[in-house]
Amino acid sequence: MVFPLENLSELPAAAEKLMKFAGDEKIFLFNGDMGAGKTTFIKSLCKFAGVDENVTSPTFSIVNEYRCGDDKIFHFDFYRLKKPEEALDMGYEEYFYSGHRCLIEWPEKIEGLLPQHYIRIDIQVLPAGKRLLTFTKF
Repeated sequence: MVFPLENLSELPAAAEKLMKFAGDEKIFLFNGDMGAGKTTFIKSLCKFAGVDENVTSPTFSIVNEYRCGDDKIFHFDFYRLKKPEEALDMGYEEYFYSGHRCLIEWPEKIEGLLPQHYIRIDIQVLPAGKRLLTFTKF
């Protein structure tokens, strides 16, 4: 599914489309260059899911946990990982297989550790600040 984004005001609609597209899938991989808007889109997605707290990039903590009602969302930023084994050390399996949503930035850093099934979100930067979001099920 392709979703062209003219401006940031369209992020809530994009979040809704992604959640409908995902169905019961809990693992979301966000791909895009630095500054493409991965964290910005994740903020909108969390708001749509019912997260009331401040959503920030877990660049230094690697994972943030957000509450949404009786559920949780885990937000990962693997940019700072030097090797995939660091994800093993943090117990990534407990998060990925917890049954809660996992939103993963820089998934290519842990490529061999990813579950078989997930939703891939590609964010492409276009001229004039526009974005093209592509959602793919694996």
